[in-house]
Amino acid sequence: MEVQAILGPQTSAEAKFLADLANKSHVPILSFSATSPFSSTSTPYFVRATLNDSAQAKPIASLLEAYKWRQAVAIYEDTEYGASFIPYLSDAVLDVGSRIQQRTVLPSSASDEFIKEELYKLMTMQTRVFIVHMSSPLASRLFQMAQMIDMMSEDYAWIITDGLVSLLNSMDRSTIDSMQGVLGVTGYIEKSERLDNFTARWKRNHREVYPNEIELPDLNVFALRAYDATWTLALAVEKSGTRALNYWQASAIKLTGNSTELSNLGISLAGPRLLKAILKTQFQGLTGHIRFINGELQATTFQIINIVGKGTREIGFWSPEFGLSRTLNKQTLQREKGYTAAMADLRAVIWPGESTSVPKGWVFPTNGAKLKIGVPVKSGFKEFVKVERDPGNNKTKVTGFSIDVFTAVVEALPYALPYEFVPFEDGEGRSAGTYNELVYQVYLGVSYQ
Repeated sequence: MEVQAILGPQTSAEAKFLADLANKSHVPILSFSATSPFSSTSTPYFVRATLNDSAQAKPIASLLEAYKWRQAVAIYEDTEYGASFIPYLSDAVLDVGSRIQQRTVLPSSASDEFIKEELYKLMTMQTRVFIVHMSSPLASRLFQMAQMIDMMSEDYAWIITDGLVSLLNSMDRSTIDSMQGVLGVTGYIEKSERLDNFTARWKRNHREVYPNEIELPDLNVFALRAYDATWTLALAVEKSGTRALNYWQASAIKLTGNSTELSNLGISLAGPRLLKAILKTQFQGLTGHIRFINGELQATTFQIINIVGKGTREIGFWSPEFGLSRTLNKQTLQREKGYTAAMADLRAVIWPGESTSVPKGWVFPTNGAKLKIGVPVKSGFKEFVKVERDPGNNKTKVTGFSIDVFTAVVEALPYALPYEFVPFEDGEGRSAGTYNELVYQVYLGVSYQ
């Protein structure tokens, strides 16, 4: 089959396969939904007419920095789409002084029981910040399971990526109910007269074709990008004059048994000229200014949303120049340029559990080992360290200035540090030795309780 260009494919896995075929056949591929990062230099005939997932890594990392979250857990799908984004996310998070503490991978066909088991494992950890990057069907089940086991409650923070935010309007009400308080990062599409006119025309046409439908489906971001991609290709075909098909070799894909023979794949003579025209095409589309650099659609601004009630509310933006901000008003931002990104730069968030308090991002783990602090038992200088036993419950109580300083430092840490004081004493409550002997016992790893 001879073609001039291909609009699509829909998934990232398909895109990677077809991009290799495009290199051989010199047929440009224009995808409006394959977002997974892969090298454009090795796939020159693949043009991404949507956002590269790697572009949202910095906005997500900025949220961790703004809310002072030092650790996060990445939960992603075991596919090309899910896995290829994580290295970019890890690097961006490290750049702001945080880290991805845990990576939880879910198969696309994971059962509800498997998802629940993985979530229970995460509940035993101290981290309470989760970044979710997966397809809509899997994410829907993940959040419903999370709600069922009380992980959508106070103290938890959830962030979803652009692919999920773009499909929120196609999710059912029960899924949206389970995602209350979630933050989302998505490419910003500015409202315009052109977009309003197109939406009105589309609704009018839809009513004519489907007069019995009561509710009109919403146009999601992928539909708008598909429209812009189609316009891009049409303009490029017109500009390059490649309306007639012209192949150097008959395009023949031979199917033999379960294998596909691609050795006789034809080469489009018009492909290089059409590709050049596509990459040079610029116009004002429904989703913004359309232009390509190194085969990628360029986008610089991201919107930060908060899922509340039946839909979402805007809490701010992210741009390379200004970072996080409440507004896109450049005059205001230029006056404030130089400020450090902080949560004050965003509008107030309604967090999971309908909380208005920013989650600290961690709790004391239920299965974590405690740091044991050896405490000398001495008769003097009790203002610094004093060990006494409560006669009521026979529990040891440790007080003093040194203890107060230690606990104040621990409370100031941006993560959990479980600990317990272990008095250096014998079985009768007397000192078990000198301070030097206590230090040596710590060196040996000896525990007295």
